[in-house]
Amino acid sequence: MKKNLMISIWMTLATTIIFGLIYPLAVTGLAQVMFPDRANGQLIRHDGKIVGSKIIGQAFAGASYFHSRPSYAGNGYDAGQSSGSNLGPTNKTLIDRVNSDVQKLQAENPGAPVPVDLVTSSGSGLDPEISPAAAEFQIPRVARVRGISERDVRAIVAKHTLQRDLGFLGEPRVNVLELNLDLDAVHPVSR
Repeated sequence: MKKNLMISIWMTLATTIIFGLIYPLAVTGLAQVMFPDRANGQLIRHDGKIVGSKIIGQAFAGASYFHSRPSYAGNGYDAGQSSGSNLGPTNKTLIDRVNSDVQKLQAENPGAPVPVDLVTSSGSGLDPEISPAAAEFQIPRVARVRGISERDVRAIVAKHTLQRDLGFLGEPRVNVLELNLDLDAVHPVSR
């Protein structure tokens, strides 16, 4: 009995050190050497300051910017509380919110169909990308507010439109933070 207890204690200590300390440090070190950008959250810097992450969405207010998908993560885009709304398609709260968002967007761009990703959140609530259709829907507003042509805005959107990975994985998409940063660099908002 005593021998089995000692083996159990030593095994617990050994596996705790190996899998709780050595393995995580080795994987973290390898990631830092092989993929430092990804290991550090794919942070985006602008003028020496971190302005966001390529892989975590954030809210953009103001008519001069492209807007992200709605978020239900905490108070909106809170990475510490990543989650969807967990509201089902027949839930009255969800239906009312979506209908309200659709009405606001239709007022912004009358006659154009509202892309579903502008009124629904992703499963994580932190989606950094929108569909090309969602970007196209917002072009008239952004161009009008910035006082530039829709053609110029469309060219910037096209530059930031990513196609399917490996030609068949995922959907075409536009990273909202990178798009807005490039838009500010090329056509700053007049103040």
